[in-house]
Amino acid sequence: MAHSMNSATELADAIRRREMRCVEAIADARRRIDETNAELVAFVHLDWALAEKAAEDIDRRLERGEDAGPLAGVPFGVKDLDDCAGMPTSYGSLIFKDSSPKAEDSPHVARLRAAGAVPVGKTAPSEFGMDSATTTRAWGVTRNPWRLDRTPGGSSGGSAAAVAAGMVPVATSSDLGGSTRTPASFTGLVGLKPSQGRIPQRPSTTDLGMHGVLTTTVRDTARSLDVMAGPWPADVLSLPAPSMSYEKAIETLDVSRLRVAWSSDLGFAPVEGEVERVSRATATRLCAAAGLELTSDSPAFTQPGPIIFNIEFPRWIHDLSKQGIWPEKRDLLSRAGVWAAEFGLSVDFDAFLEAELDLVRVRREIGDFFANHDVLMTPTVACRAYGADDPYPTEVEGRDVRATTIEPFTQLSTLGWLPAISVPAGMSSDGLPIGLQIVGAPHRDDVVLRLARILEVVQPWPLTAPARPAPRVDTTPGPN
Repeated sequence: MAHSMNSATELADAIRRREMRCVEAIADARRRIDETNAELVAFVHLDWALAEKAAEDIDRRLERGEDAGPLAGVPFGVKDLDDCAGMPTSYGSLIFKDSSPKAEDSPHVARLRAAGAVPVGKTAPSEFGMDSATTTRAWGVTRNPWRLDRTPGGSSGGSAAAVAAGMVPVATSSDLGGSTRTPASFTGLVGLKPSQGRIPQRPSTTDLGMHGVLTTTVRDTARSLDVMAGPWPADVLSLPAPSMSYEKAIETLDVSRLRVAWSSDLGFAPVEGEVERVSRATATRLCAAAGLELTSDSPAFTQPGPIIFNIEFPRWIHDLSKQGIWPEKRDLLSRAGVWAAEFGLSVDFDAFLEAELDLVRVRREIGDFFANHDVLMTPTVACRAYGADDPYPTEVEGRDVRATTIEPFTQLSTLGWLPAISVPAGMSSDGLPIGLQIVGAPHRDDVVLRLARILEVVQPWPLTAPARPAPRVDTTPGPN
């Protein structure tokens, strides 16, 4: 499952130097996908004719001496919640599984393609992005390359499985409550949720979600962000073009003496003991390597989970109702989709308004924290990757997490519109990746990327999951 090139940037640079042809890179990706996709269910749609045509065009441009872009020839996966012109978008749902190909790219996909990256197919998402595993009636169960009986997370589980298995070096993702960072933690990848508006997106009813990519290296993430960032007329929240190159910032930005606080629980969250120990030890090592000031403060915040659920789920079920999906097509939805819909219907107007007041409160708490700190470090997720065929965990360390969830750390930075990155912290005793989350002050994507890069240098991590025996499982798709 190893790459012929270790990363997207190395591959792009080799192709641009004409040390390797783009068509060869696509053929290599095809071979790896053919070898591993059946057991992982990472890709749910592939279009090799489209990819090979794009690769041939890039090779011709390079032969003419043209610049084919900073990601020239890099094969990538597109999360099947994102649009890629020429390919269908199923949203992980039986309802849209046989839909027609899209005519336009999502904005960030368009920018990746314009930079020379070549989409090879669509990666499995949770249905409508509403689950922290990737298990749908449309496509079956997506599995973790580190252990096939475990989930790679969701909702960007297919992207995580594809990159962690070495099928492609980069795949798109999106993150509202942790859908980039949770899969990154569960599969040993780099997953950045940028500052809100850093990457433009189509207008929607939520102002919390953010697009991104999953990669094996910090440099890959930084170069991808350089490509995707910048304003877009239809997105009124999109930020001005960055004043620096993130790829340069990861090597040069001075972060010494920044004030950092560590939190194992945000004041309320149960966390697996081994997850806490591994991520805390890595945070301590990073602080020493980067010359940071690790304070003794123990920050506490209002629980973010109920806020997200009580605001976002009613909006989501209203949208499904307007589309004629709920309740008319309830029987076609996956387990997580039905649960989310029923939860959304259970939220009354008073609970919705109370959640909005809580959102104001938690944002004030975040503001107070960053008035005295530059960085917050936490575990990425409260537990290791759970069973691919199991329901969402309700207990961690014997404590009920139905209200706090296993993703309170990622949810907090979502509510604050903060840049946050998950990087590999180490391995559990049973051989599963554990992630460290680095959260920056508003708009300081450069800081979290720089710190992630410093950690990558002092504590290198495997670029892809090792090809080793795993528990045999039944990978036949079925209802869930």
